[in-house]
Amino acid sequence: MPRVGILALIQESNTFLPGSTTLGHFQQDLLLVGEDIRTQFASAHHEIRGFFDGLTQAGFEAVPLFAARALPFGTIEPDAFETLVKQMLKQLNSAGQLDGLLVAPHGATVSRLFPDADGAWLSKVRSVAGPTMPIIGTLDPHGNLSTEMVAATDALVSYRTNPHVDQENRGIEAAELMIRTLKGEIRPVQAACFPPMAINIERQCTLESPCKELAERFDAVRCRDGVLAASLMLGFPYADVAEMGSASLVVTDGNFELAQNLANVLGQEMWNLREGLAGTFLSVEDAVAQAAGLPGPVCLLDMGDNVGGGSPGDGTWLARELYRTGIGPAFVCIDDPAAVQAAEAVGMGNTSTFSIGGRTDELHGPPLEAELTVRQLEDGRYSENEVRHGGFTEFDQGRTAILSSQNGLTVMVTSKRSLPFSLKQLTTFGLEPKQFQVIVAKGVNAPLAAYRSVCPSILRVNTRGVTVADMTQLPYRNRRQPMFPFERTTSWSA
Repeated sequence: MPRVGILALIQESNTFLPGSTTLGHFQQDLLLVGEDIRTQFASAHHEIRGFFDGLTQAGFEAVPLFAARALPFGTIEPDAFETLVKQMLKQLNSAGQLDGLLVAPHGATVSRLFPDADGAWLSKVRSVAGPTMPIIGTLDPHGNLSTEMVAATDALVSYRTNPHVDQENRGIEAAELMIRTLKGEIRPVQAACFPPMAINIERQCTLESPCKELAERFDAVRCRDGVLAASLMLGFPYADVAEMGSASLVVTDGNFELAQNLANVLGQEMWNLREGLAGTFLSVEDAVAQAAGLPGPVCLLDMGDNVGGGSPGDGTWLARELYRTGIGPAFVCIDDPAAVQAAEAVGMGNTSTFSIGGRTDELHGPPLEAELTVRQLEDGRYSENEVRHGGFTEFDQGRTAILSSQNGLTVMVTSKRSLPFSLKQLTTFGLEPKQFQVIVAKGVNAPLAAYRSVCPSILRVNTRGVTVADMTQLPYRNRRQPMFPFERTTSWSA
């Protein structure tokens, strides 16, 4: 029975944040070795589960070795990254004879000493595994693809959907490529194209034009004879690294020239659509005003405080405007442990003046100063059974307070940053989404997998913050130049 090892190191690193990701962040979320990995992902809608399912169905032995994940946040501290990689390689070296490796990097992981952290750890794994062992894996399309990632692996496939609801299927796809490789049926080779452009995150939803049409062009290439995979790498603009940007990646059966030619064709398609992928930006004031007249609930996507992009989750721009105007009823969730403690001191059913959010920096807005009544105090845990962005099923936002104002604003205040990926965040605590005219979700596209089912109207809002949609506002130092949309007159041809 062929033995295939499984490795994962997943984190989206926002280099514009003043804080950094520590080993403790991984320990709080996910840091596992051995069979604990199989147990953890047994019911998760995640590529690692796909690895296990694909290998098991083919009669191959899946050997779980190492899996680490931290919620999106700042650059990984050097000591933490070194510890993670050492632990990973220790598990690999002690695994015994392996026939292949299935790997799950994110693609947008940054460590202070290794800006291309995914390329760095994949290269170390390649050195241990040797030049002939197949290494096949998955990528988040929000990764910034690098030549080092491509060189260290035989085949990489990215999720095809944004919101990411196909992760398990991509894990199965990677496992099937491994199975066919080890059986001698195929010999995967891959090539990439790196047009000098960054697709704006506001235009990265694969359900909406023009990203939808671009994704369909990749679908067409996958149907070509000899093509094993084709991946659209949307890119992660909040990592200030040389690799930042969008890319195409094609895997073929033993034909590198075909892979490169098709990657170039797709890269040119991306470039041709660059103006439509540059984004449009709606102000806070205009968004709230529009929300008053649209069919509700209206989902206002707080792009500048996108928790899934590493932001602190305590931005107040939309909350303050909703409170000021009284447009609603409205719901917003803000991370603020101190405000939760204040609510507990005030007590259930009592009213007081609260100062909420805006604690990280001035970029995310001043605190919301409001007279609010404490409606609920909860432990903040909930579960999601449906397939949602990121494959998450268990959520813990810590001690949680639900407060309300007389003019219709409901504020959920959490003790831990909370990803807005599930409607259970509301319904678990007795809040019916349809009771609100406006629901704020701190994200861009990821919340849509849950919120589209209840929100007939959706507006993306160009709020200030470390994940501001208008990339030209960010203080890059290390990105490629020239690059669209920063240098709009950039010329290029594949």
